[in-house]
This record gives sequence, structure tokens and C-alpha cells, in this order.
Amino acid sequence: MTQLFARGSWPEARRITDLLRTETVGGLLLVGAAVLALAWANSPWREAYTALGALTVGPAALHLDLSLATWAADGLLAIFFFVAGLELKREFVAGDLRDPRRAALPVAAAVGGMAVPAVVFVLVNAGTPNVVGWAIPTATDIAFALAVLAVIGTHLPVALRTFLLTLAVVDDLLAITIIAVFYTDELKVVPLLLALLPLACFTVLVQRRVRSWWLLLPLAVLTWGLVHASGVHATVAGVLLGFAVPVVRRASGPGPGLAQHFEHRFRPISAGIAVPVFAFFAAGVSVVDAGGGAFLQPVTLGVAAGLVVGKAIGITGATWLVQRVTRARLAPGLGWWDVLGLALLGGIGFTVSLLIGELAFGTGSALDGEVKIGVLGGSLVAALLATVVLRVRNAHHRRIADEETVDADADGIPDVYQEPREG
Repeated sequence: MTQLFARGSWPEARRITDLLRTETVGGLLLVGAAVLALAWANSPWREAYTALGALTVGPAALHLDLSLATWAADGLLAIFFFVAGLELKREFVAGDLRDPRRAALPVAAAVGGMAVPAVVFVLVNAGTPNVVGWAIPTATDIAFALAVLAVIGTHLPVALRTFLLTLAVVDDLLAITIIAVFYTDELKVVPLLLALLPLACFTVLVQRRVRSWWLLLPLAVLTWGLVHASGVHATVAGVLLGFAVPVVRRASGPGPGLAQHFEHRFRPISAGIAVPVFAFFAAGVSVVDAGGGAFLQPVTLGVAAGLVVGKAIGITGATWLVQRVTRARLAPGLGWWDVLGLALLGGIGFTVSLLIGELAFGTGSALDGEVKIGVLGGSLVAALLATVVLRVRNAHHRRIADEETVDADADGIPDVYQEPREG
């Protein structure tokens, strides 16, 4: 399909894929899918929504007779994490994470932004078995956060987006590690070792700059299937496959590196299909059935407080502390109010938070509804607070930009750059 788009066989389809590569459109689709799920799950036809998610498809002989909701979480999200793996690889090889001095602040912010929300959740749920969900509020949804920033940040410094992107990339890496280490119930070594074979073949081919889908796709699917069979969450396979793709193109070859090529091809599928479909099946919580008391349960409050309060304190505090004790400094033009707005934006957990919630408590469990209410409510409050702060900062930066372009004497040189006259 992407090859057809690349050749321009379907101009309309190519325009659609170009739209899906924009952060705003991807974020709107994500929100739209979640709103649709919430509306259906709270309608008189909510039993049909539940039945749709529980519908089982797939070959039972391969132990892949999974529900549609599980296919969305384990299968489609592997595409999302494949793109995330490509982004991680690019940042480590050619991005901000290559330079320790430039990476220090966003890396510290990501660590603080995951540690403090986890502590907040544990404090709220101390003494209960619910503490197993400590990782739910640690994630940041990069697609949603960047979409909000793109809508409100017309005059915000470019460095703010770079900071958020780097922070989110590190956040993704830590979230993937948490999923692999803490939410693997039963590890089966043989399938995991067997998964190394197709992964190695895939790596050899992409390192040789092979792009043939009929060679790479079967190897990727086989890797995914074996990782799924091993008990490790199958999305980890997507990250490993993304890490295998080279970033830097050969000196003799024209065009972008293979990682950039794959990211360009698969981002529309991730943003337009994988993430919205997962959000549709994961976000549908029936508030009608859960009752108003669900909003005051420890899990709900722990998740929401972790996303809103924990992220704000963790990201801002870690950034301030590292700047205090090291030589790392904020980029020129960034202020601490900008960092606070970014920290609030980091409280939009959504996709990965919903995924971790399913892994921690299980889909359809008694706590499933509380997790979803906490994630959706916390993410919404974080997005609204971030919008207020960043809108004020956007106006501030717009005034500065306007002052820098004032040319009262119409000599073609902005007044701010002219030497003050004597006398």
C-alpha cells in the first residue's frame, strides 16, 4: 500500500498520508476515537461495544485466537512502537541524545517525570494490592502532546518542541523497559531465543539497505509472533525491529537513510490506524455502569494525580535540579514557565498509560474502569492546564517577536538591532 502511495498512483491517498504525518491530524484522530468509544460505551448499545472488543479472531493452532481488543493492543501497537523504535534510534545516532550535554536536561526530565508519578500512585494506593499499577501514570503520549503543542504553540520557541520530543523519546524507552521487565507474567525462553533468528535476518537485510517488503514483512511478523509466544509483550518486538534499521545512509547512496524512509512510510499507518483503533478499544469505559464512586477510588485518584501533579513536579523538579548541580542549561529563549507548561503537557498519558493499565490489572477486570477513568480524566486535566500556561507563554513570546520586528524609522533595520544614538 505504501509503495502505491510513493509512486503517486493514487494522488488522493498520497494527500491523506501526508495529512496523517502531521501531529495535529494524528492527535485529532486519537481523540476522536476515544470520544467515539466513550460515547458508545455509555449509550444504550454499550453491550454491543463490549461484545465487539471481545470478538475472537485468528488461528487457534498458533495460539493467536485473540480478541479484537487484544489484537489492537498486541498487534497494531507493535506498529506504533516500531515507529517509536525508529525515532529512538535516530535520536541516539543523529539527534539530541547523541550529545550528553544537550541530552542531560530532557533525559533528567524524563526520569523525574516517570519516578514522581509512580511515587504519587504508590502513596495514594499504599497498603493495597493496587500498587502493581504504579507504572500507569509514568507514560507520556507523544502524539497527543505534540498535537496540543502544535495547535497552541504558534510563537513558542522551537527549543520547547525539541525538549518535549527528546523527553518523550526517552520516556518511550523507559516505558518499553518497564513493560518488558515488570509486566511479563511468564517468560518462555525457547520462543524468545527463536525470535532472535528472524530478527537477525531482518537486521542483516536492513543493514544492507534492502527495502523489499516481501522479504522484510514476513521476518517482522515472525519476530512479533515468537516474542508474543514468549510471554514478553509483543510491542517490544516492534521496538527491536526499529532499533535494527540503520539511520545514516551510505555515502554513495542517494536519498534519506533507511530509518527515515521507514518512518515516513509507516507513520501514517501508526497515526491513522494503529493508535486510533487501539484508543477505540481501550478508552471505552462505561461511567454509567461504574457509577460516580469510581471517580473517588484509589486507583482513579492515583493515576490522575500521578499524571497531573506527579508529572508537573517530576519534570520541572528534575530539570531544575540538574541545571543546579551541573553545567547543563535551558536553551536560549526558554523560561521556567515554559518548562512548567511542558511538564503539564507531559501529563497526557493516554495510549501507553492505557496499555500499561491493561497489563497491570487485565482487560475487563474490576479495576479496568477505574484505570481508564483516571487516565482519561488525568490526561484531559493535564492538557487543559498545559493549554492555559502555554497560551500565556505563547502570547509572551509573540510580544517579544513583534518588538524585535519594529522598524519605526523604516530604514530596513529593526530598532532592537540599532545602536542607541548619543546625545
